[in-house]
Amino acid sequence: MMATLPLQVFDNFIAPYHVGQPLLLLFVLTTVGALTQGRKILAVNTVLFGFVFVLTPNSITPFHYRLLGLLLLVVGPIVYVTSR
Repeated sequence: MMATLPLQVFDNFIAPYHVGQPLLLLFVLTTVGALTQGRKILAVNTVLFGFVFVLTPNSITPFHYRLLGLLLLVVGPIVYVTSR
């Protein structure tokens, strides 16, 4: 009984959102965390989330998150190449 209470609270909090919004929040948080690590880590993070946004099914996210994923897949390698 005690284990279901936190899951119900989390479910009630996340229910109005679709999968793209928590993924976007996670991308922003990991990008902020990667800023101090270097540009190569930032580029790998960008490419990784680009794949996640592109491979997330359209049935659970709007189409504009797939476009964001394509943009991240283009920008990530450019950042990686331009890093030292």
